Amino acid sequence: MRGLTAGYVVRRVLMFFLTVWLGTTIIFIIPRLAPGDPVAAMVSRMINQSGYIENSAELIEAWRKKFGLDAPMYIQYARYLWNMLRFDMGYSLSQFPQPVIATLRRGLPWTIGLLSIAVILSFLFGNTTGALLGWRKTPAWLKRILPLSLSFTSIPFFMLGIILIYVFAFGLRWFPFSKGYSDSVPGLNWQFIIDVIYHGTLPALAIVLTSMGGWALGMRGMMISIDSEDFLILAQAKGLPMRRIFMWYAVRNAVLPQFTALALSLGGIVGGSILVEYIFAYPGIGYVFYQGIVNLDYTVIQGVAFLLIMATSTTVLIIDLIYPLIDPRITYQKK
Repeated sequence: MRGLTAGYVVRRVLMFFLTVWLGTTIIFIIPRLAPGDPVAAMVSRMINQSGYIENSAELIEAWRKKFGLDAPMYIQYARYLWNMLRFDMGYSLSQFPQPVIATLRRGLPWTIGLLSIAVILSFLFGNTTGALLGWRKTPAWLKRILPLSLSFTSIPFFMLGIILIYVFAFGLRWFPFSKGYSDSVPGLNWQFIIDVIYHGTLPALAIVLTSMGGWALGMRGMMISIDSEDFLILAQAKGLPMRRIFMWYAVRNAVLPQFTALALSLGGIVGGSILVEYIFAYPGIGYVFYQGIVNLDYTVIQGVAFLLIMATSTTVLIIDLIYPLIDPRITYQKK
C-alpha cells in the first residue's frame, strides 16, 4: 500500500492487540468492584417471582461454581482472557441458559441500524455546516442561519430524547415513544421496514442533533486553518469553479482529521446511546448493556463492552492504514 511501511503496519497491529487487551482487562475488573453478588441477586429475583426457593444458600453456591465465580480472581481472569480470545462470552447470569452471544445477536442489528444512520447523518450534516461556516465565500445570510442548527450541542443525548418524547410523542402524537416496532411481522417487507424507521426516528434525531455540533465546530476550525494555503490560491488563480474548489480542494483536505475523530467517537456515541435506547425502550445493544448493569450480569456487561472495544479499535486501525490512500501527502516511509 502506497506510503505504508511493514514496520508501521506491525506497530499498529501490535498497538491494536495491546488496546484490546487493556480494554478487556478493565471490563473484567470494573464489574467486580461493584457491590453485590450477581448469583445472589439472580436467586433473589427468583424468590420474588416464586415466593420461596428451598435451599437457596446451596443453590447460590452451586450457581457460583457453575459460573466459575468461586475460583480465585487470577483463575477467573485467565479463563476470561481465554474465552474472549475464542469469542466465547459464556452464558448470561440473569437469563441462564441463554448464551451472551445470542443476546448480543438479538440486539446488535437494532443498534447498527440506529447508529449507522445517526452517525452518517450527523457526520455529513455537521461537517457540511462547519465547512460552510469556515468558507469565506459562504453568503452572509447562510452564515447567520447555520449556527441555529448547533443550538442542541450542549444538551445530553438522553435529555434531548426526553424533550422529543414530550413534544412529538405525548404532545403532538406524531411518533411512538417506545419499542423498535409495533404490530408488524418482522422480516424484509416494506411494512416492517417503514415501522422500524417510524419508531427509530426520535432516537436517531436525539443522537444527530446533539452530536453534529462537535463535527461542525471541528470542521470550521480546519477550514479556517487551510483558507490561505497555496493550493487554494493556485486553484482560484486557474479560474476553477468555486464549487469545485470548495469540495475538492478545501473540504477534501480539511475533513481528514474528522475521519480519525469519527473512529475515536464511535465508542462514545454508543455509550451515549445506552441511555437513549433505555429512554425509548429501544431493543438494541445499549438497552441490553443497561439491563446487564442493573442485574449485575458480569458476562453480558463484558460481552457488550468487548464488542465496543473491538469495533472502535478495528475502525481506528483501518483508518490509520488507509490514510495514505486518502491523502498522498501522508506517508510513513522514512525520507
